[in-house]
Amino acid sequence: MRKLIVFNNVTLDAYFADLNGDMSWAHKHDAEWKQFVHDNASGGGELLFGRITYQLMASYWPSPLAMKNDPAVAEGMNNLPKVVFSRTLQEASWNNTRLIKGDLAAQVRKLKLEPGKDLVIFGSGTIISQLAQEGLIDEYQIAVHPIVLGKGRTMFDGMTKKLPLKLTKTRTFDNGIVLLWYEPAK
Repeated sequence: MRKLIVFNNVTLDAYFADLNGDMSWAHKHDAEWKQFVHDNASGGGELLFGRITYQLMASYWPSPLAMKNDPAVAEGMNNLPKVVFSRTLQEASWNNTRLIKGDLAAQVRKLKLEPGKDLVIFGSGTIISQLAQEGLIDEYQIAVHPIVLGKGRTMFDGMTKKLPLKLTKTRTFDNGIVLLWYEPAK
């Protein structure tokens, strides 16, 4: 069975985006972080997105600017298989993307049973909170950035029950980012 992994950047006050959806604070790179992101993007897997994150990613990664700024990550993002969950999109035109409608949890259960590499969610806080409540997320990789926004959106907006987690690994980067790996506590 494939694992479902969340990888998200958050601020010290636990926001993955500000109230307007801006995440530019998460894109300040040094050489060490950039290498980690490149290696992570090259690891493969199938990317899962909600509609909003999908549209943001699809508008940037296939662009000439993305290819100029970060060609290795752009190549990975454009070539990896992707799934977008949406009730409103009629098509998903980004390379290697399939559009899935219907019950989110049921569809993810099916995806986890398919052969292939692990499933990875970037951004997409709405689907993270829904899938976390269903117990479908196997690992959380949270990159905590040394910045405070004061207000914003968390990945867990809408959670109605507690989610106990167990820390399994950490890594500190020279730029102040701390990467935390968690799995659901048994």
